[in-house]
Amino acid sequence: MKLFGLTGWSGSGKTTLMVQLIPALTRRGITVSTMKHAHKGFDVDHPGKDSHNHRLAGATEVLVSSPRRWALMHEIRGDEPEFTLQELLPKISPVDLLLIEGYKREPHPKIEIWRAEVGKSLIARDDPSIVAVASDGPVPDLSVPLLDLDDPDSIADFIVAHCGLTPRASTL
Repeated sequence: MKLFGLTGWSGSGKTTLMVQLIPALTRRGITVSTMKHAHKGFDVDHPGKDSHNHRLAGATEVLVSSPRRWALMHEIRGDEPEFTLQELLPKISPVDLLLIEGYKREPHPKIEIWRAEVGKSLIARDDPSIVAVASDGPVPDLSVPLLDLDDPDSIADFIVAHCGLTPRASTL
């Protein structure tokens, strides 16, 4: 399974690009899963639901299953450390490509999404794991390829080539 990431400052458009890249890659016959790092807490469960009550009662893990999907929720309690990317990878079913949003300090190859109007510095200048920058305008003093943020198909082509993936007929 190949790993490839999207990174950038908040508000740069990482999630927007991610949801454009997934269908662009699957049209090429590439199987894709995603992983997103959330800096703040999040919840995929809802108060009042049985699974939520199980977690509140102290269950370490709650698995919810239906005919259409299943989800495993693992509670990190007390002073337990957050799982690292490497600890989470074995929990993902094998696919051709795992697209990772966030985890900007990890060494896997990444595209930085950068917009001048966000007003933040370019991460790529100090991070050798960033192999390209996707932007909606010019980026000064860039030492990696510049990709057009408004052309997700060309960004998908870049990722496929960079990861050495072989496009095949899509089954979708």
